[in-house]
Parts: sequence; C-alpha cells; structure tokens
Amino acid sequence: MVLKNVFKILFVFSVVSYANQALAQDSNSTNFQLIFPRESEWNVIEEGKEINFHLQTKGGKSDSVRYSISSGQRKDMKFDSLGHFVWTPGFDVADRINTVKTVPIIFEGVNSAGESATKEIQFRVLHVNRPPIVDELRPFYVQYKTQNTYQIDMNSVRDPDGDPIVFVPILDDMPQTMKLTAAGEIIWDPSVKQFTDLKKAPRYMEFYVEDQPGKARTKGRLKLDVTQMDLAPDFTVVPQVSVIRRPENNRINLRFALSDPNGDDDLASFNFISENKQVPASALVKNTPTSYEFIWEPTYDFVKDPFDTLSFNITFYAMDKAQNKKEKTIRFVIKNTVDESQRDAYVYGLYKGALVNAWGLLEQMQEKETYLKKSYAKAKKGKRSRSLLNAGLGATTGVAPQFTKSDPDLRGYITTIGGTTVATIGTLEATEVIGKSTNGLLERFNYVLQKKNELQNKGDVFAREYAQKSARRTPEFIRKLDEFKALMNLSGLVALELDANWENKKEATDAAIKRAFKDFMPLAKDES
Repeated sequence: MVLKNVFKILFVFSVVSYANQALAQDSNSTNFQLIFPRESEWNVIEEGKEINFHLQTKGGKSDSVRYSISSGQRKDMKFDSLGHFVWTPGFDVADRINTVKTVPIIFEGVNSAGESATKEIQFRVLHVNRPPIVDELRPFYVQYKTQNTYQIDMNSVRDPDGDPIVFVPILDDMPQTMKLTAAGEIIWDPSVKQFTDLKKAPRYMEFYVEDQPGKARTKGRLKLDVTQMDLAPDFTVVPQVSVIRRPENNRINLRFALSDPNGDDDLASFNFISENKQVPASALVKNTPTSYEFIWEPTYDFVKDPFDTLSFNITFYAMDKAQNKKEKTIRFVIKNTVDESQRDAYVYGLYKGALVNAWGLLEQMQEKETYLKKSYAKAKKGKRSRSLLNAGLGATTGVAPQFTKSDPDLRGYITTIGGTTVATIGTLEATEVIGKSTNGLLERFNYVLQKKNELQNKGDVFAREYAQKSARRTPEFIRKLDEFKALMNLSGLVALELDANWENKKEATDAAIKRAFKDFMPLAKDES
C-alpha cells in the first residue's frame, strides 16, 4: 500500500515538473529579446576609437540565432551573423562645430523557431580634434647683411580636420632678432657672429603649429643655412597640377611665386616654352619680379576638326644671373567645343528671317486689303447715271434710254406700252452691269483681313516666346519655327490673289520688324 502511494506521488511530481517546463518554455518564447552591454554609456564613442561587443539574446524557443543589421549599417562597420560587432568611427563623422553626431543602428536577431527581435541603438560619436601635420620644409637660406624673409609653405602644413592654424614661436629656440608671425612669415637679419656660426654648421629652429579653437599643437622644424653656393631659383605653381584639361573658350589662369636662395635680386628671368606655337608669349604676365601669371583662353578654332582634343606640353622655367635654371612641365589638354555664339547667331537668323517673311506678307496683305476696300467702296457706290427699264408686253420686252439735247446729264425712261402691258423699272448696281459681284469683293476682303489678323497674332506670340537667346536654344524652337512657316504658306494664296512676284519697297530693318511685332528682340552688339 505504501509502495503504491509512492508511485502515485512520483507520477504526480513528474506531471507537475513537465507542466512547469512547458510553462517556462512558453514564457521564454514570448520574451525573446536582444541583450546589449550593460555598462554605462557603452554606446558613446570617440572618433578613431574602436567599439567591440558581442550581441546576445535571451528567451525564445530556440538557442540557434542569426544576427543582422536591418538599418543604418555603414561601410566601416563589421557585424557577422554570430552577433560580433566591431566599428571604428572615422574622424569625419563629427566636426568642430557639430561635436556630437548620433548614428542610429537597428539590430535584429532571428532564431531557428522563426522568432525575431529588433532594437535600435543610438551610437553617440564624439568629435576628436587632431593636431596639425607638418611636412618637411625647404631650408631657409640666409644672406649676410640682408633682411631675409621666409614664408612657411602652407602646402607643407595642414590640419586634418580643416581647422584654422596659426604659428607659435618657441622663443628659447629662436635666434636673436628673428621674428615669426602667426601667418608663418619669418624675418631675420643675422648678425656677424650668427652668420659666422651658421657658416660653420647649419642649425634648426623649432616652432609650434596650433589649430583653432582646439589649441592642439604640433612641433615643426626648419633648417637654417647660409647660401654658400649659387643655387638654382625655385618657383611654385597655383594650382599645383601636372595636367590641365579645359574646353575651348575657357580661361586658364596659373599663378607663379618665384624665389631664389641667393636672394630675389639674383633672379634673371621667368618664361615658358610651348610645344604648340598657337600659345602666345603675351599669355605670361609679370606682376612683380617674383610673381607671374599665365592667362590664356584658347579660341573655338584652336582644335581643328575632326579632332576631339589637342594635347601639348608647356615648360615653365626660372633662371638666375648665373644661368641656373629650374623647370616645371605642365601638360595641357584642350577639348574641341561647339561655338555657341555661332549657333546663337544661326538660330537668331532663323528667328529674324521668319519674322521678316511674316512682316513682308503682312505688308503685301495690307496693300491687298487697301485695294479691296477701295474696289468694294467703288462697287457699292455704282454709277447712278445708268438705269435700265425692263417691260413685258406679251412676248416682247422693250428698253429705251432717252437723253435730251438740252441737258445730256438728264436721263429719263420711256416705256412703250401697248395692250395689256406690265412695266418694271429697276436700278442695278454698276458692278452687276460689268460682271462683278460686291459679295465676292466683300468675301475676299474679309478673308484677307482674317488671315492678316491670324498672322499678326501668331507673329506676336512667336516674337515674344523666342526673343531670348536661351529660349532659342531649346529643341522646341525648330518645331515652332516650322509651324510658323507653315502658317505663312497659306493654302488660300490663290483666293487672296497675291502676286508671287511682289517685292516690298520698304527695307526690313530691326525697327520696322519691331513696329510690326513689338516683342521682337534684335541681336545685341556683343552677340553679333
């Protein structure tokens, strides 16, 4: 009996245990979530510093989880399917103005049971101010009894964050009477002893390059030496390029700064040699003995068809009085370009030509309108001195005009009446007598007036719409030009009875066209 009760107790315990496990699994399956590091401000990172953590999960129906980033991943981030995340933010994420940059990333985990969990992490990237960089500087060669001036080459000193920089002297390391400005200019007039010591062995002068406003510093070093031999001159080119690519009709401007270790007075000349003889010598302009400019604008006919480009070298050289020479070669690539001014002049000719034709047709239609107006007035008036009597007598009709001798202008009507006679007296217009109808004249007059008004309206619209050069450059211009020309090829020219050999006695000047079409814009003098 006791053994039987023990079995019952064990059975009940196993059932309860199994139920608890099932409930635990159900509870865990509903709480599948991602686990991130628990440290305070673990998501705050400095530029250039690495963040490295392993993503984990808890809960769920399965332990097999595949991780991914659903949104916000950057190229420099590394994140594998096992949840290992590594990122070193670059120094360009934040800057000295926006010192904190928020980068949102959405992480996702999916287990083999199909459950998924996502969470967005806001990484806060803090700006790190990097100190300036100082490359090797060219030596400062000094002369005796001369106030030597040296400008630190700004191409050799730079700040990786783009911050403004200033130069700070180290007074304990500088020779006496030497001055260093914040802009990097060094002025020194060495004494006899200083020059003698420098002739024995060159020395180095140190200074700081400091960025603003972070005040990060980098120490620079400059070699001081005397000019013991006649060294070749030197020059810098701005911009510092070895190849210049330009289309035709575009200005090329190079600036040259000359220097000589023996002093600027030792400079003798600065010039260039071009492989292409079309480059004029006048392109080189002398501003000061140490400052030159190369200003040149290749014309539209510089590159001849059918070539697309023309390449050649120009060698610039500086020479001192001892014939020491410094050379730098720059390659020029000039691209063949369409002369927009010629095309503009061409399409302007089409624009004006269409309006000239319309103006001439308007003048011809004006003459025709005047002619028809006079003809219609004359026909409507008729000749009142002529009349006609129409009488019917049986099958006989008699007409008898009568003029008296005393007054030839007096006209009467005598009708022969016999038997049962019906007499009808009608006064007809002269045009009916001569075979023309006033209705025909009126129809032609109205047709001419209609076509003239239509051409005037279309001409005004065309002149206004394409008065500007930019509008005539559009592809729509040719289509609208054809439509305007088609309007002038009137299908009713025969009905208008216009003379094909008609010549306009007026000159088609810009003023005449503008009077006809007020929005017409003549070609400016600088465009012609």
